[in-house]
Amino acid sequence: MEIPSYLRDAPEGCRISVRVHPRARRNRVAGEHGGALKVEVTAPPEGGAANVAVEELVASLLGVAKRAVTVVVGHGSRSKTLSVAGVDAASAAAALDG
Repeated sequence: MEIPSYLRDAPEGCRISVRVHPRARRNRVAGEHGGALKVEVTAPPEGGAANVAVEELVASLLGVAKRAVTVVVGHGSRSKTLSVAGVDAASAAAALDG
């Protein structure tokens, strides 16, 4: 399986580039957008609520604890980089593909 461009290995596990669509109808992964994983969340972008929703959604999809996923770049932007502890890029690609 080929690893998508939005995923890369990191010392702690992997990094995922995401493009967030806040205030969506439901929480879901909606494919790829401009070299990033497109993530839709129902939470508004105010007060970091969308960041928390993205972290929780990705954690549940990858089967890791919520604390294992953190936004490391782009706290106030739609384009973000997530750090996922304990999961390599190949495993993350397999989990996000299914």
